[in-house]
Amino acid sequence: MKTRRKFIQLSALGGAAIITNTSLAGIPEPVQTRDLVKEKKYPLVISTWDHGMLANTGAWKVLAASGTALDAVEQGVRLVESDPELTSVGYGGLPDRDGIVTLDACIMDHHGNCGAVAFLQDIENPISVARKVMEKTPHVILVGEGAKAFALEQGFKEKDLLTPASVEAYKEWLKTSKYEPVINRENHDTIGMLAMDHQGNLAGSCTTSGMAFKMHGRVGDSPIIGAGLFLDNEVGAACATGVGEAVIKIAGSAIVVELMRNGRTPQEACKEAVQRIIKMNKNIDQIQVGFLAMNKNGETGAYAVYEGFNYALRSKDENRMIDAPYFRKENQ
Repeated sequence: MKTRRKFIQLSALGGAAIITNTSLAGIPEPVQTRDLVKEKKYPLVISTWDHGMLANTGAWKVLAASGTALDAVEQGVRLVESDPELTSVGYGGLPDRDGIVTLDACIMDHHGNCGAVAFLQDIENPISVARKVMEKTPHVILVGEGAKAFALEQGFKEKDLLTPASVEAYKEWLKTSKYEPVINRENHDTIGMLAMDHQGNLAGSCTTSGMAFKMHGRVGDSPIIGAGLFLDNEVGAACATGVGEAVIKIAGSAIVVELMRNGRTPQEACKEAVQRIIKMNKNIDQIQVGFLAMNKNGETGAYAVYEGFNYALRSKDENRMIDAPYFRKENQ
């Protein structure tokens, strides 16, 4: 099984992988619409990458007790945010080029309510701050100092998010790295989570510390509703991971949901969204993106530009990792 660590190491590959008209012609046309599976398969939770197993454990405790999908997606990803061993989310996340950990997160419920924070510093669980933005303010996104001030007003505590390991990684990076915004140069990834509860209602969350050693102030797709996360309770939900800039340019997660609305399965919708990214970018050497989705009937699916993307699935019958299909192998 390829891991998310293997997936993100593609950023170190050299050379220019130019997509020609000939190679694009090899991409099969999207599968035509078909009837969706009628059997209901909820409650259900899925989340990106190996750390999704940990997140799903927390989410399943909520779902198994007949809790809401919204509570599940918040409590699940909080475990990942608080784990200092995971260097791409929350506490222990790798810092930006100025040595500062900045966090992005968003959350969305089955009514279409949503909240997000971006460029948040010194707060361990940005997903919970995002939920407070959704529930306690008339806004959708708070950023930077304003987001932090709001978090403190809501009772969140300041915390130094750097760990000894992340400090050492930053010092090592400083020895050789130039100060330039090269997309996907460093390791980065996200946790996105989608859940459906006993009532058949959907919710989603997405949280990250973003690209390691990114430019100070950079924000990716993770806190952007419609890019890093989107859902429609009549249709399904989707989230994204990888190079946020590429996801934002096609409104990735919203596109996946709309494709499902038009009859695509989650798998087909994720694949078509990846195809749009490939067609938009002549050179995909530094562009890694994976989409994950579920529909209202409990079908799930994923697809990535490169091999290595996987996701965790938890239901009453299953608890496992699934390798996502992909467009290209690592060294092609």
